[in-house]
Amino acid sequence: MDAIVTTARTQAAARAAVAEARKATAGATRPIDLQNQGEPSLWLLGGALALGIVMILAFLVLVFWNGIVTFWPRPIEVVRLADGTMVAGEPTRSQVFRPGPEVLDTLSPRQREIIAQAGGLAERTLLRTGNFDLYGDDFQWVPAYERAETRRPPEMMLAERQEWGVFVGTIRSFSRDGQTVTVTSPRDPALAEAHRAARERWAEIRRIERGEIGTVNHYLEKERLALRRVQLQNPEGGPVVEAAARRFAEREAELQRQYEALAARAQALRRAHEADLITFVEVNGREKTQPLGSVVRIVASNDLSLLGKLGVYLSRWAEFITDEPREANTEGGILPAIFGTVAMTLLLVIVVTPFGVITALYLREYARQGRLVSIVRISVNNLAGVPSIVYGVFGLGFFAYIVGGSIDQLFYPERLPSPTFGTGGLLWASLTLALLTVPVVIVATEEALAAVPRSMREGSLACGASKWQTIRNIVLPRAMPGIMTGIILAMARGAGEVAPLMLVGVVKLAPELPIDGFFPFIHLERSFMHLGFHIYDVGFQSRNSEAGKPMVFVTTLLLITLIFTMNLTAIVVRNRLKRRFAGAQF
Repeated sequence: MDAIVTTARTQAAARAAVAEARKATAGATRPIDLQNQGEPSLWLLGGALALGIVMILAFLVLVFWNGIVTFWPRPIEVVRLADGTMVAGEPTRSQVFRPGPEVLDTLSPRQREIIAQAGGLAERTLLRTGNFDLYGDDFQWVPAYERAETRRPPEMMLAERQEWGVFVGTIRSFSRDGQTVTVTSPRDPALAEAHRAARERWAEIRRIERGEIGTVNHYLEKERLALRRVQLQNPEGGPVVEAAARRFAEREAELQRQYEALAARAQALRRAHEADLITFVEVNGREKTQPLGSVVRIVASNDLSLLGKLGVYLSRWAEFITDEPREANTEGGILPAIFGTVAMTLLLVIVVTPFGVITALYLREYARQGRLVSIVRISVNNLAGVPSIVYGVFGLGFFAYIVGGSIDQLFYPERLPSPTFGTGGLLWASLTLALLTVPVVIVATEEALAAVPRSMREGSLACGASKWQTIRNIVLPRAMPGIMTGIILAMARGAGEVAPLMLVGVVKLAPELPIDGFFPFIHLERSFMHLGFHIYDVGFQSRNSEAGKPMVFVTTLLLITLIFTMNLTAIVVRNRLKRRFAGAQF
């Protein structure tokens, strides 16, 4: 009883003390301890996240806008300068600059006064003048103080050509079937019909030279290699070699007759191609005559309606996606680069997935956890930080020179010293990038396996399932979303890598795709084009960086879209797997 009374008194005293403390602090402002509440860290982390998101969005908007407007027809301006000379071209961009003393000394008093009134600043516009074969340059800066007159005449046009880039000017005449026709408008129906026929003839020439003649050359090379193999197998000669030589001579004569017939057809078409001409005139009166079939497209943007411009815009996009590059990759299409990027990425996923998943399964489910396994995990994590160019050197030395060289010695001795697999190619590039990205898949798969509740494993084993049955039916299905995450990350990184590819197979221009109609139909030993390397080549290796800038943006936009599409497909598969096991704990 005494203890109860004592406890009650103690509690009453404590309540009284609390009441007194509240009265003492009533009306007083208690300082807020932001450091302990974490407010500065919260604002810092939130601000860093917001900044990162803004930077990413700004980059995507920059790429999207510059890429999406690249193929839109721009107006063609004809500018008469103060000294009477004429300049014509598409305005591409403008900037404000401060003319130096050496420039001001060459200007008239009126021009200097205009610059002085603007605070010593002046505006200038970069015109895409084209006509590289006449001017030696594609662009020209035109300051605003030198403009005397600016017009946009409807007869001005921009001709996209197979060689020498675009031509900006007017059309004087064209010839067809030996008759010369004067042109009054670049939208003349007779010119359009003649140009269509000339382009069809040019396409037929390419089909014969690359298709039919290419097939004849392929079989001729195949017969030569077959004879070479027999000679290597029988170095002392004999009846076998003589019989093979006779078969080769007969086959060569037959193929030679086919080649001569096709070459004669192509030569006749080429003579007609070179006979149909078109004459351009640049703004200062200089003429340029060339085959009509070498002109890809004639765009009179000053005389086009909105619907006409949209047609040109869509036709340029179609050419970009379905055609081959031209003009040092700064014009034309990028179909080989699209094909090479997709093929390499798919091969990368096919190779890296089993190796990464099997390694992670062994480390997590089978290996005894100890110092050795810890060292292996640390090594795997460190591999993710190795520079990608090191993987390229390893891929070139091991895959191409050692493995590929051995394959050539065993299976393709007749092709030596020209290498088949002993040099860079699609297969070695895919294996190199698979080696580069396998640590990502291993780490992601291990995390996914560890997230599967242990109770599920124990329940499966208690029901009589073996360890492998438990892994196959319980663990792997529930870990699959995490595994797909690792594959997505590997795909995204591998598709954008460029440095290792420069050593193990990517080239500036691949004359042959890795797939064709000849056995074995898929040729993994061939070099290929890649969108990432295409961006680097156009942006930093072209003769005119200004001419290549639009292609850099539009190719970057396409690469981002391609990676986004492949990743989105993998994400959809992953989400379906998540919904399948919605009731499980991950």
